[in-house]
Amino acid sequence: MKSKGCLIGGGIFLILFLICIGIFFWGLSIYNNLVQLDNDVNLKWGNVESSYQRRADLIPNLVGTVNKATNYEKETLTDVINARAKATSVQIDPSNLSPEKLAEFQQAQSGLGSALSRLLVSIERYPDLKANQNILSLQNQLEGTENRIKIDRDNFNQSATTYNIKIQQFPSSIIAGLRGFKEKGLFKADSGAQKAPDVNTLLNGTDNK
Repeated sequence: MKSKGCLIGGGIFLILFLICIGIFFWGLSIYNNLVQLDNDVNLKWGNVESSYQRRADLIPNLVGTVNKATNYEKETLTDVINARAKATSVQIDPSNLSPEKLAEFQQAQSGLGSALSRLLVSIERYPDLKANQNILSLQNQLEGTENRIKIDRDNFNQSATTYNIKIQQFPSSIIAGLRGFKEKGLFKADSGAQKAPDVNTLLNGTDNK
């Protein structure tokens, strides 16, 4: 009887041991998946930063070329320079892509985009600037960069959304909570982005973005 009891006890222990092993590898699989999704978001964020930096790098050349080409209004150029300084001063640690931090980053970048748009539109009032090949080249590069920014932002949002859903779903939410995986922020449409820009307003320098 004692031997039979030992066998039963040993069998129960083995079953419990196998259950613990199964739970361990189940949790490990979820954790590794969260790490993979987190790294993918960080990779997409790097692409976003690179595109925004590309725009920031082009702006001094555009401002300098415009300034040399004609007696252009200084206030517009100053606005662009100040907006660029503000935008480049907002840096985000990839490990802390919280909704609040991303909103701060987007606000600064939107301010630069608005100032840059006013500059590009008002250039149309100056025939010499419109015909300047260096300015035309920079405008084309900026246009391509803006397209790249949109693509990279969309890709980031897609990856961050997949990650956010994963950390909210049960049972992966348990592992996410235990290991400190936090919600990622998303890019949102800029205020007024659904409306077509009023070119006359921009030319008159009364844009309120």
